[in-house]
Amino acid sequence: MKIANSLFLAVLFLFSGIVAAQEETDAQTREPGHYNTNRFKQLYEEFSTPNMFRTASGAPGPNYYQQQADYVMDIELDDKNKKLTGTETITYSNNSPDKLEFLWVQLDQNKRAKDSKSPLIEPSDAQPANMAGSFIQNYMGNEFDGGFNILEVKDAKGNPLKYTINQTMMRVDMPKNLMPGEKFVFSIKWWYNINDHVVDRARSGYETFEDGNRGYVIAQFYPRMAVYNDVEGWQNSQFWGRDEFALPFGNFEVNITVPADHILDGTGELQNRKEIFTKEMMSRYEAAQKSFDKPVLIVTQAEAEAASKNFSTAKRTWKFKAENVRDYAFATSRKYIWDMMAVKMGSGHVMAVSLYPPESNPLWEDWSTKAVASTLTSYSRMTFDYPYSKAISVSAKNQGMEYPMICWNHGRPDKDGTVSERTKFGMISVIIHEVGHNYFPMIVNSDERQWTWMDEGLNTFVQYVAEQDFGETHPDAIAPNKQYPSRRGPARNIVDYMAGDQSQLAPIMTKGLNTYNFGANAYSKPATALNILRETIMGRELFDFSFKTYANRWMFKHPTPEDFFRTMEDASAVDLDWYWREWFYTTDYVDIGVKDVKKFYITSKMNNEVKQMMAARGISESDLPPMVYLVEEDSEDFEESMRNSKLEDVTTLNEYIMDNIPVEERAKLKHPKYFYKVTFEKPGGIPMPIITQYTYSDGTTERITYPAEIWRKNDESVGKVIASEKEITKIEVDPDEETADIDTSNNSWPKRKKLGAFDKFKNKTNPD
Repeated sequence: MKIANSLFLAVLFLFSGIVAAQEETDAQTREPGHYNTNRFKQLYEEFSTPNMFRTASGAPGPNYYQQQADYVMDIELDDKNKKLTGTETITYSNNSPDKLEFLWVQLDQNKRAKDSKSPLIEPSDAQPANMAGSFIQNYMGNEFDGGFNILEVKDAKGNPLKYTINQTMMRVDMPKNLMPGEKFVFSIKWWYNINDHVVDRARSGYETFEDGNRGYVIAQFYPRMAVYNDVEGWQNSQFWGRDEFALPFGNFEVNITVPADHILDGTGELQNRKEIFTKEMMSRYEAAQKSFDKPVLIVTQAEAEAASKNFSTAKRTWKFKAENVRDYAFATSRKYIWDMMAVKMGSGHVMAVSLYPPESNPLWEDWSTKAVASTLTSYSRMTFDYPYSKAISVSAKNQGMEYPMICWNHGRPDKDGTVSERTKFGMISVIIHEVGHNYFPMIVNSDERQWTWMDEGLNTFVQYVAEQDFGETHPDAIAPNKQYPSRRGPARNIVDYMAGDQSQLAPIMTKGLNTYNFGANAYSKPATALNILRETIMGRELFDFSFKTYANRWMFKHPTPEDFFRTMEDASAVDLDWYWREWFYTTDYVDIGVKDVKKFYITSKMNNEVKQMMAARGISESDLPPMVYLVEEDSEDFEESMRNSKLEDVTTLNEYIMDNIPVEERAKLKHPKYFYKVTFEKPGGIPMPIITQYTYSDGTTERITYPAEIWRKNDESVGKVIASEKEITKIEVDPDEETADIDTSNNSWPKRKKLGAFDKFKNKTNPD
């Protein structure tokens, strides 16, 4: 035992000489100390302290609460004057532990008021070309006044309430403080002029068809309660037009009066269907509830075209009820075709629904409702069974917007009826995306006003999964593409953005209003980050379980980013703090490559480097145990005869085996012939797994993934020694482009030769 210890100490002393010599040199030019800048440190500084409302696991705490706002509304559409009038009664329940001195109500239509400040916060430039709609909006739309006209605000007894309007927010002053557990009932009467959403590219409004008819997609149409929660109290940040909404859940009773020849659908269950529907429509509706393979027309194209020729002056009221929704929206027109089909969901079914004018056919009749049905199936698999009774897709020009149970979607054939592949997939994708918003944020109700990525990014990620599902279940839609052409999700699609000008980038964890490239920042990058997390970092099984855990923990609640981050780690036992920090809190990028490859040969002959170290430390060769030495091919110690050396020729190695390895274990030993030191570099900031494919002289390949934690002690370069029975001829990093590496020129060894202009042209014109 003493001999073994002395041998160990001698070797340790010998090789610690390298470190000691380095320390002596560094002492002369010592750098000052620093804070912990390790990319793998925990996010304690960034995260808020867990509490009784939100736990460290990412789940709601025992004292978690949320407010409730219930609405009873009577709405009337004046089609002739393009005006909407409403009266609403709000019952607000204070479920918080706080007393409330006043209430905040959102007035989103004030964004289009004459005195709106929204246009004033955006710098402008004289562009050489403008889209016609943008030109009209920017330079010709000053006369339109679409803001709310508040006629009265009263309490339950009819007494006027004092209120103050600050741009898109209205403070309602109550007669006394609203204490925990109490309710306050008040009413608001209002009207506003409906905007042309085609001209101003708004989320809500009307579209005028060539025959003079209009299609209305109406949302943010009523004064809506703001959120009050444990994170920031009132979320009363102004609506400037970009950041969307933060809304409490509640129950709605909504009566909507429109021209008698209109077809209408909206959030909630239609209460007077038998009064509204004809006998033929009821028969078709009952058939649709049993049709799981194709949509059933409730209103045919011929019927829609006939209705559009007459402008009824009579009125009809559609009555709806909706429970546990955060918002309300509806669509109405006399031109609508209406179809539905059933979708299996748990032990029952829900209805996939589409509303569209004849101008949308044949595209919409072929694909809209099928896309809705497929979306509900895919999203429910990734999260929870869709809890509502229906999901509606409405055709609206240049639109893509979501509300509970209903959404507006673009995509129409050319005037001659032809449908390009781009138009078809664009329409299917926007339907998948907007219907998917039912899950994020309509049910998993994050704060869109602050954290755009929590609804858009998470939703775009699941959209990618759902698009690929759609391609598999509807091969007739994607032929001859063979795979659904998803625009967002794959890692390679975000490379150009992440490699862009840093002065024009913002971290994902930035308020949407303040980002530079909104689409890439709020949609593409978080979706790609989650896709990489699923496919490369965690694996589908761990990711899907954790993602579903998050969705179920926070359905019908108000999560924060930390609740998501913590839940993903809590349910997977994967430390992801480094990943959240780099992908969500910084604008760093991925760039990992092969810096150097050195080849070594094994020998029992001591090399000069070791001899010099021993001499410096006063150690003789007799002090050492049996040693094996690696000699670099290009070093002064290399001898040509080493190329043919075998392990059996290394006497010290074989002596050790004979003396220390039992006979029955010797046959199990590997016999590597080739030794390499591969040095990987990381010019980019984001540490990622090093996905490495080794190609051998016999043509076989082997893939090894070194976890991201390999970078934890050296953020610039790391080495791995490879002992192989076969000669390595090629090394590739990230061969399938899984990590969003922005520069692949350093991803191979031997390095790829850069093609000249002529070679590039020749390869392009003669790909074979």
